[in-house]
Amino acid sequence: MNNLDVRKTIRDNRLRNWEVAEKIGITDSTFSRWLRTPLNDNRKQRVISAIKELTKEIHA
Repeated sequence: MNNLDVRKTIRDNRLRNWEVAEKIGITDSTFSRWLRTPLNDNRKQRVISAIKELTKEIHA
């Protein structure tokens, strides 16, 4: 399975894929397709940034 680190980070922060996708500005189906193959650096950075922002919003 690809992007295990990203998937684990989402799960560990009790987020849902659709929440991350929404924060990035893409559909959840597009995000699911992204996760099927290794993310390029730009996409991975967008995902990590979205996770960090969502986590801050939850704990604020």
